[in-house]
Amino acid sequence: MTAAPESEVNAYVAAVVMAYVELPETPLSANIQDHRQARRLHDRGIPLRIVESALLLASLRRLVRPVDLPPLPPIRSLAYFQPVIDELLVHPMPENYLEYLRLKLNRFARSASPVQKNTFSDDR
Repeated sequence: MTAAPESEVNAYVAAVVMAYVELPETPLSANIQDHRQARRLHDRGIPLRIVESALLLASLRRLVRPVDLPPLPPIRSLAYFQPVIDELLVHPMPENYLEYLRLKLNRFARSASPVQKNTFSDDR
């Protein structure tokens, strides 16, 4: 098996990182560990569609939790999503489910009170 061109790897990593930081409750920017995690996902041959689906699914699961439960801490790492990626590798979603997740997150974001990402971080 030949190695992927570096431009392909960089495009994959950029797409994963962009999808990650655009989610609610994630940092404003990715750190070096997040970039390494995205690179490992590429090296493992995880399709971008599965990664994006896992990011959206895990975010929606957090957002639709019952309001009477204590709030979860913010997500601090792309590694947080690894169990959901593994779940989707074992139990793939239907072909059009990614579009459904995108729509659901957009609807939730519009219906929820406006949330702005916090520019202050405890991990700096």
